Amino acid sequence: MRLFVGDDWAEDHHDVEVMSEAGKVLARRRLPEGVAGIAQLHALIGGFLGEEADAEVVVGIETDRGPWVTALIAAGYLVYPVNPLQASRYRERHGVSRAKSDSGDAHMLADMVRTDSHQLRPAAGDSPEAEAVKVLARTHKTLIWERTRAVQRLRHQLREYFPAALEAFEDLDAPDTLELLGKAPEPARAARLTRAQVSAALKRARPLIAVITTLNEQVKILQGQVGEHFGRHPDAEIILSQPGMGAILGARVLAEFGDDPHRYRDGKARRNYAATSPVTRASGKKKVVAARFIHNDRLVDALRAQAFTALSASPGARAFYDELRARGIEHNDALRRLASRLVGILHGCLKTRTLYDEATAWGHRENLPQSSVAA
Repeated sequence: MRLFVGDDWAEDHHDVEVMSEAGKVLARRRLPEGVAGIAQLHALIGGFLGEEADAEVVVGIETDRGPWVTALIAAGYLVYPVNPLQASRYRERHGVSRAKSDSGDAHMLADMVRTDSHQLRPAAGDSPEAEAVKVLARTHKTLIWERTRAVQRLRHQLREYFPAALEAFEDLDAPDTLELLGKAPEPARAARLTRAQVSAALKRARPLIAVITTLNEQVKILQGQVGEHFGRHPDAEIILSQPGMGAILGARVLAEFGDDPHRYRDGKARRNYAATSPVTRASGKKKVVAARFIHNDRLVDALRAQAFTALSASPGARAFYDELRARGIEHNDALRRLASRLVGILHGCLKTRTLYDEATAWGHRENLPQSSVAA
């Protein structure tokens, strides 16, 4: 027996629908987020399965992350994370009004995994260690982004009323800069401003200074925790052996790729997920190669940083990049192609459980013609 479940999730609840193999709707429920909700879902499904030992539960949900998805996988359900764009396209196949509702989306997801699961990829079964690294690495990166936004707001505030501060302090998020701004320094060029203007500017800036100072402290604390958890992961040594990889960058890459050894069929599948490989669209005599615009921003950011650092850490990576630039390829595209190569190399190392070796990674390219530098 097989049951199909559509799960349309929100921040505080889940609209679910249970469907039979024949497409009959067996139940619809709105369940609360959390332990109570997942227990009610298990009870609902268990009521239909009874004592059948070979029963299978297939779940469609528009996310592959979070405690709820982890609980579904732990229960033995086959979970298919559905990309929102895929869900939208499927919805349009069965109606032209583009009407949308929570219960309707739950029905659509249940029917989608019933009829189109062969087009979907099951959720990865990442280890608890990888999940811990993911939580810490994502939080660390989020705080860095928040700090950047706070610094930009502070810069805008100072540019308007206290431009001398921007000339005096090159790095606004440095501890000494924040301390001096907090004590209201008055550089010589600020003399043309009235005392009231300077005072007002610094008063407006003071809350931002406090926020940035706190973010600096939290980023530093989390950085240590990220490095500690990542260092204990079985894949850490292999990831750290890659050119351009450090503990924090490696943790981000592990967090976004996950550590399920069966998630990516081959290097191409991993590159596709990373969005470093291009999309080819061919119709008749027309063929277009374009970048992937739907991607994991955190992973793309980490891989781009690795590729840039690898230019000075790996002679092979440098030579590959230089060949691309010599062919007239722009910097960003060349960096993306290098990142794609590095993702493939990482996949091979993880698959064979071997450390990165410069000669093995790039030696085969020494006698290749110029035209062989692929996208």
